[in-house]
Amino acid sequence: MPGDRLSDPERTRSRLRADLDRARSRTSTLTSAVCDAELTRQHSPLMSPLVWDLAHIGNQEELWLLRRLADRPALLAPGIDELYDAFRHPRADRPTLPLLDPTESRRYIAQVRDRVSDLLEATPLDGPERLLDQGFAFAMIAQHEQQHVETMLATHQLRVGPAVLSAPDAPHRPVPALPTEVLIPAGEFEMGTDLDPWALDNERPAHRVQVPAFCIDTTPVSNAAYARFIAAGGYTDPRWWHPDGWAHVQSAGLVAPQFWSPDGAGGWAVLRFGELLPVHPDEPVQHVCWYEADAYAHWCGRRLPTEVEWEKAARHDPITGRSRRYPWGEDDPGPQHANLGGRHLGPAGVGAYEQGASAFGVQQMIGDVWEWTSSDFRGYPGFTPFPYREYSEVFFGREFKVLRGGSWAVDPVACRGTFRNWDYPIRRHIFAGLRTARDAGREEAAG
Repeated sequence: MPGDRLSDPERTRSRLRADLDRARSRTSTLTSAVCDAELTRQHSPLMSPLVWDLAHIGNQEELWLLRRLADRPALLAPGIDELYDAFRHPRADRPTLPLLDPTESRRYIAQVRDRVSDLLEATPLDGPERLLDQGFAFAMIAQHEQQHVETMLATHQLRVGPAVLSAPDAPHRPVPALPTEVLIPAGEFEMGTDLDPWALDNERPAHRVQVPAFCIDTTPVSNAAYARFIAAGGYTDPRWWHPDGWAHVQSAGLVAPQFWSPDGAGGWAVLRFGELLPVHPDEPVQHVCWYEADAYAHWCGRRLPTEVEWEKAARHDPITGRSRRYPWGEDDPGPQHANLGGRHLGPAGVGAYEQGASAFGVQQMIGDVWEWTSSDFRGYPGFTPFPYREYSEVFFGREFKVLRGGSWAVDPVACRGTFRNWDYPIRRHIFAGLRTARDAGREEAAG
């Protein structure tokens, strides 16, 4: 089980050290790729200046590890916490704040990390303190920084200017013909977790859920499939759209996924981190909002999966009756399982990770693109906020839709079969796509 791998405090310490170092390496890459003037510029009102994210990462690390765990005094003058409190200042307003400049921000996060490194070596990780149980607080901070890495990648994607990021191409190798969908039989499964020591509050508690039979796409929806929806007039036909989505399409003038443009030859090009590239037909479509995903599914005569359906297809093992940590099992993600960690700066081709398939044969449920579900973001039965309400609970309700699976930008420390993401249904700049589902027919369900 997941906790078994972390039962040795020294092994846990080594793993936490590596996770924190990997997160900081990615932060440094993204903030050193542009000049200081671009770090302080707001590239979109949807996003903070990169320099805000940089110091916010250090502030959260200081608050939770140095002050909360070690009871140490603040490193900077009073007011630093208020400046970097994400709930006090909307992103659009953050450029007007008296933020630390790039040099000060880099110095601050380095000072924090030096002290945290010493703290990690000296702190017991097997005591009764819940924040320290198997290193939870340190893992929470590693996950937090990696989540901001993905946020900073989204800022880079919105940035206007020459390309400053590069990566090797993602795999697009020919794959054997796959069935287009997989039947998931009716039955009960365990959703969520009580066992994963680094799971966040909205992933808990584990609970049994009865799920009717359904069918789900074997792979995420590809660019080629989505282009057929566009060509068929999908953006001009209100039949496929949620009423709020149709109003949004008209007011925002949507005609294709964000960053797509006609290539002049009847096809599509995509702007990716400053480079205009042909849309690869076999990649999972990304940069579509929930309304676009929902409309595409209806156009296909299908629907988006519920969050419960998505997790059962990803985690349930019908042979053992248990739920896996990842679709492929308990092993940590490797390059043979999933496209994670930003190593390709984009999705791989559909069907590229056969070894990452779930017990039902559903592929690419971890990595490549976040997948929209039909579900609103809510707490599980028995939910308890920990360690603070603002991580999850304040977002519960109909305003946010759940995304599952993790994108190519997500690091393995912030990605597992129980991990839940959420966003407004109009959001398109995030690295989100979809797969579709349908109710199983009576004979299918009986079979």
